[in-house]
Amino acid sequence: MRVPIDGLDLSGKTTLTHALKAELERRGQAALPHRGFLATRHPFRRLLKKLPLVRQPDSTLVTTAYLSAGYLVDSLLVRLAPPTPPGTVLIQDGYVDRTTAFGMAGGPYLAAVLALRCPRVFAPFDVAVYLHAPTDARAARLGRRQMPDAVDIRGVRDPAFADTFTAMLIRGMGRRHDRLLVFDTSQHRPEAMAAAIADTLLTPAPVPAPATTGGSGRLERVA
Repeated sequence: MRVPIDGLDLSGKTTLTHALKAELERRGQAALPHRGFLATRHPFRRLLKKLPLVRQPDSTLVTTAYLSAGYLVDSLLVRLAPPTPPGTVLIQDGYVDRTTAFGMAGGPYLAAVLALRCPRVFAPFDVAVYLHAPTDARAARLGRRQMPDAVDIRGVRDPAFADTFTAMLIRGMGRRHDRLLVFDTSQHRPEAMAAAIADTLLTPAPVPAPATTGGSGRLERVA
């Protein structure tokens, strides 16, 4: 099983990743935190690492390279050889969803527009988790971060950029997931969110229905 945790920088992705790992292991379920591409042997991994990922929102080149040579190829490789060890939940800290949302917030760039039009071409997950938080909550976290980068700062100082990112993430890339949980991390403790995610992840998926609940911390079915 695989679950991505994604959202704007300073929304609490890494904190929730650790909390979910601890919650799953408490329930006797093996879990493995992971970043980057899913495929064990990605042919373009080294080349893509040479690109300044922190500049991705401002670069059509970086956005296009990661969406095409990066995540599209990764999807093909994953479908041919699933990388997750049997019986283990892989907790993915960020994936193509944020790359596309950044490409729309900073652009919009053509590659991001195409990714939004065909979001299901990318690697699927069993349950997806998107995080967001108000500007003041993220600003407080920015003040505690020792070495913030340009994307951290822009997400706090540029409300239009942050709003577009979150909208493209939830209403755009969210369409590719059959089970999606959305949390406002200023309103929920990491342990509570982790418990809700574990409950959803370890429960068999119900029969699809064209219903959308919306709201923080609730299961959404996106048609």
